Amino acid sequence: MDVSFRKIDIDQYEEDVLLDNELYEADPRDPTQVLNDTKQKGAAVHSSLSKGDIQGALELVLSDAPYGPNVEEAKNLNLQTLVTILNSTKATEIPGVVKSLSQDSQDTLMKYLYKGMGLPGWGDVSGSVLLGWHEKLTEVAGTGCIVRAMTDRRVV
Repeated sequence: MDVSFRKIDIDQYEEDVLLDNELYEADPRDPTQVLNDTKQKGAAVHSSLSKGDIQGALELVLSDAPYGPNVEEAKNLNLQTLVTILNSTKATEIPGVVKSLSQDSQDTLMKYLYKGMGLPGWGDVSGSVLLGWHEKLTEVAGTGCIVRAMTDRRVV
């Protein structure tokens, strides 16, 4: 049986194909610079956590989140740093921390929560932590936050 027809890229013949680079501007930084920035941010987050500044640590990790192609290592490192923050936050502190975030930071946090939920076995974080944060974030930011996180093409 001939199945070679399944390997044809039909998008090359379509004039109206949308590519990722047409949907959003790529991160202007070099991939090595993105990785270095993420490592520096991780060190700053750990120092903020040691001081008990969860809100500051969360704002740091959510600002300038790596996105786009060729930065997968930086994305995973940023996710691990965020998971550290989520695990070290008490459930009673979550609503206050979430309320203090800007709308863009709330949307980015929602993206990271979904990314964490998409990991096989949920990675280094328990499901109850992710779902607890998701619940509190949805209460504060509303369902619009979910829609914006799902439709944004800049994947973290």
